[in-house]
Amino acid sequence: MKYWLAVASKDHVKNGIAQGIAQAYHGKAAPLKRMAKGDFIIYYSGKQTLGKTEKCQKFTALGEVKDDKVYDYQVSDNFCPSRRNIEFIPSRDTSVLPLINDLDFIENKQNWGYQFRLGFFEINRHDFELISSKMLNNNV
Repeated sequence: MKYWLAVASKDHVKNGIAQGIAQAYHGKAAPLKRMAKGDFIIYYSGKQTLGKTEKCQKFTALGEVKDDKVYDYQVSDNFCPSRRNIEFIPSRDTSVLPLINDLDFIENKQNWGYQFRLGFFEINRHDFELISSKMLNNNV
């Protein structure tokens, strides 16, 4: 079992939750192919809306990979992103700010946002459990 972090604006994440799917890195298939059934994914949203400046800076979704299928989905004439089916777990948006010092994947605590520029990466169990415990708090 592996744990993944994907980055997308909150509006895109919420659309993905509604559809039960994950997209990553502008619709590329390669990141999604790294995941396997039973892996977990957390989304981080630096912004509220794609193309706008309003900050979000929160973890906005948590889910489990449902199967081993990566598939293409025609959204428009010129956009056909790859997707994965995800079983999203009801959770609350959780600020990254109080967690920065305790997250292993953030090596440079002063420039903490730099790591998120990768767009999609594996995180360790400690980081997954820390983030997910905050997201699931008060959702029982």
